[in-house]
Amino acid sequence: MQPGIHPEYNEVVFQDISTGETYVTRSTIKPKKAETITLDGKDYPLVRVEVSSASHPFYTGKQSLVDTEGRVEKFRQKYGRK
Repeated sequence: MQPGIHPEYNEVVFQDISTGETYVTRSTIKPKKAETITLDGKDYPLVRVEVSSASHPFYTGKQSLVDTEGRVEKFRQKYGRK
């Protein structure tokens, strides 16, 4: 890798705003605010997100299909399992 052209790759904590769930991962993102959070005795930059797998309806099983004019049923009849 050439020096000076790549972004810094550091550990960051992503926190879901609605559930409070936190994820420690590595990322090149830089938080807009200088917020930090302490986990396991170590300080990490904090990035707050609106939706994560802890709050997204698809992953929580709360997703519902909106059927407009029978389109979902028509699709299931045409391509559904027999």
